[in-house]
Order: sequence, then C-alpha cells, then structure tokens
Amino acid sequence: MRLTEVLQQPDKHPLLMGILNVTPDSFSDGGQFNQKEAMLHQLDIMNESGVAIIDIGGESTRPGATPVSLDEELNRVLPVIELVKTHSDAFISVDTYKTEVMAASIQAGVDMINDINALQSSGATELLAQHAIPVCLMHKQGNPETMQQSPTYSSSVTDEVRNFLMQRAEFCIGQGVLPENIIIDPGFGFGKQLTHNVELFENLEDFMALSYPVLVGVSRKTMIGDLLGGAPIQDRMTGSVAAAILASLKGAKIIRVHDVKETSDALKVVSSLL
Repeated sequence: MRLTEVLQQPDKHPLLMGILNVTPDSFSDGGQFNQKEAMLHQLDIMNESGVAIIDIGGESTRPGATPVSLDEELNRVLPVIELVKTHSDAFISVDTYKTEVMAASIQAGVDMINDINALQSSGATELLAQHAIPVCLMHKQGNPETMQQSPTYSSSVTDEVRNFLMQRAEFCIGQGVLPENIIIDPGFGFGKQLTHNVELFENLEDFMALSYPVLVGVSRKTMIGDLLGGAPIQDRMTGSVAAAILASLKGAKIIRVHDVKETSDALKVVSSLL
C-alpha cells in the first residue's frame, strides 16, 4: 500500500515518523547516526517500535544552522536511502528544501518529501507535480540561521500560519500537485517564540479543518525545554512524549519524533484506554 493510501484511511491512530539525521550538527542527535553501525542500531529500534515513516535529514535546520552544499547533502542522504531500503519496511521520507536533492531522492525511490520551505525553491512544485508522492508543506518565518532572533507576527500567529499553508497548498494544486498528496506542518520552532508555539498547539484543530493531513513535530525542541523550565535536550523526552499524545488526541496524522519506542508505547496505552 502506498503512503498516500495509508494517509487517506479513516484511522484515528497517527503514523509515527522517526527522525534519522545524518548530520554532524543537528540540534538533538547531531553526529549520532552518521556512522553505519549506529544507524543500523537506530533502524532496529525504529523497526521494533513500529515506525511508519523514517525521515532522513542531510542538512541541519536547527536555529543558527548554516547551509551545506548540494553535493554534501546528496553525499549524506543518498547512501542512507539505500541503507534504509534494505533494512526497513517503513516508508522513507527525505527532509530537504533543495529541488535537486528532492529529484535525486525520488529517483532513489523515496515515498515522501518533507520540505521546510513548502516547495518554494525553483522547480520544486513542478517536480512534485510530475511525481505522485506525498509532500509536507511547512511554515517557517525567515531562515534557520536567523529565524529565532526576533520572530514577530502582525496578527494571530494561527491565522498567519494557517493562511500561508492554505495558500501554498492551493498554489501547488494549481501547478499539478495532487490534493491527496499534500500534508501540512505548522512549523513549531521555525521562526516562532514560545507564545507562538503554544498558541499554534492550542489551535491545532484549526489546521485539521483544512482537510489535509497534519504533521506535528515538536520532539525535543526548545519549546519543550522552555515549558519544563529550561530543561536541556537530553531531559526533554518525557515532555516530548506528552506533546505527542496531545497532538494525537487533537487529530494529527503524522507525529515526527526522536524517541520512537517511548512515543509508540505511550500512544498504544492511550489508544487502549480510550
């Protein structure tokens, strides 16, 4: 079954997207999974935990991160796609905003593109119109290098983010992207202060009303640390799992996480008790 068909199923259980960063500088797990043995171990954990999607990232987009070259990102991502294909039955997503990386990844057989830039790079929309695979359109304000310096919104952050995602979705559909292949992501932490993130989370139902599957990614992010009184990254797992449960109850279709087993266990218990 294709990922698009899975996303269309009227199932209340969200799909778990496991994060597999192959970068030396990602905010949470940078450098941990860019060696083959460590990567295979992480894949084993994800597989045993029932991960549905593995999201491969070859360029850090944490606050303050600097871009990497196209060649560097391709050299990081393409071998990992082949590794995951041979060691997991999960769907494969590639987290990139570069059209050339999208094209090479699609050629390599990935099932989804996860784009923090909402297909605004040159040629990206046309590429995804040619290939009928899901694409996640995310909202961000600014770029990773400077996005957290002074993010501001002229009105309700929920209204601005929702309107942006709605406009991008409509534009992409107008360019030939199939509506059933569009996923939206409010972009927690991407050009947003804690108050913005909290408001967006409180109003997640507004995004569900747009009729596109919603991806929620707050795992180990600064907002979790702030809500826990400044907890460091290594102490944010429990808070991240709590947020994942709440996102599930609010209707998120995909939950992007670092701690796949812990999140999977929590969601199983919640599902059983409800």
